[in-house]
Amino acid sequence: MADVTAVEVDGRRLDLSNLHKVLYPEAGVTKAEVIDHYARVGPFMVAHTRGRCMTMRRFPDGVDGPSFFEKRCPGHRPEWIPSSLGPGDRRGGVRYCRFDEPAALVWAANLAALELHAPMARAEDLDVPLACVFDLDPGPGTAVAECAALALGIHEVLASVGLEACAKTSGSKGLQVYVPLNVTGAGAHTHQGCADFALAVGQLLERRDPAGVTTTMARAERPGKVFVDWSQNAFHKTTVCVYSLRARPRPTVSTPVTWDEVSDAAEGRDPLVFESADVQERLARRGDLFAPVLDLVQHLPTPRAGK
Repeated sequence: MADVTAVEVDGRRLDLSNLHKVLYPEAGVTKAEVIDHYARVGPFMVAHTRGRCMTMRRFPDGVDGPSFFEKRCPGHRPEWIPSSLGPGDRRGGVRYCRFDEPAALVWAANLAALELHAPMARAEDLDVPLACVFDLDPGPGTAVAECAALALGIHEVLASVGLEACAKTSGSKGLQVYVPLNVTGAGAHTHQGCADFALAVGQLLERRDPAGVTTTMARAERPGKVFVDWSQNAFHKTTVCVYSLRARPRPTVSTPVTWDEVSDAAEGRDPLVFESADVQERLARRGDLFAPVLDLVQHLPTPRAGK
């Protein structure tokens, strides 16, 4: 029988199990420490999960064991965790969990959901992305420095058309650049429009540096290059949520970074690798650097006729 510990998070009772189980063997990090991470970042992270159809990537036996993505919200969830209809599968519509309060993140962590992935749209309006994302994936022979240099190029192009952007580490190998939109109703953006915009910017930078940048999906094109994954803007796609752990040998975290830090990384002065303790210290000192993604209202430029 599982060893169960009862806790209370913001008035919600949770039964946590197998707290001593090691989920990151190389680092010796236990399930209790994973839960502690989500409990500590929860007050900040929940702003980025609230109202969204969340996907869990679960590792019941830790990062060295098999994993699976869970979109369909388990029937055994607490009654206070809501679900919403999201992008479906072959069996029809899928009801996803919504993590609308910090206690829900703790519940997910107790399921060994090390990674939490979020869509660009909220459940109430799945057709309207609230941000546009550039997912920068380093191919063989490249690393974070090349991703950072490309992120600076994207930042420059965006600034030239009056757009602000926020950067974060993927927590794995790459970087991600988010363009806040937050436009609803008339004039709202579409997933296809965001994908087209991200591709256009990526292709511009690819023309400038064809030896170092690619927007081509084929993996054969990626050695020595950074892939600008514009397809992450598709209706059915999700991206690892800010402050989520990653299933790496060590418990690295998808972490917001400043553009000065990106510049340092491009020059090889900062590896941009953050673990849970680093993130907690940054949140205490700087707050949520990714907050503008939630409330900054911007419009993507309208494509010119014939372009």
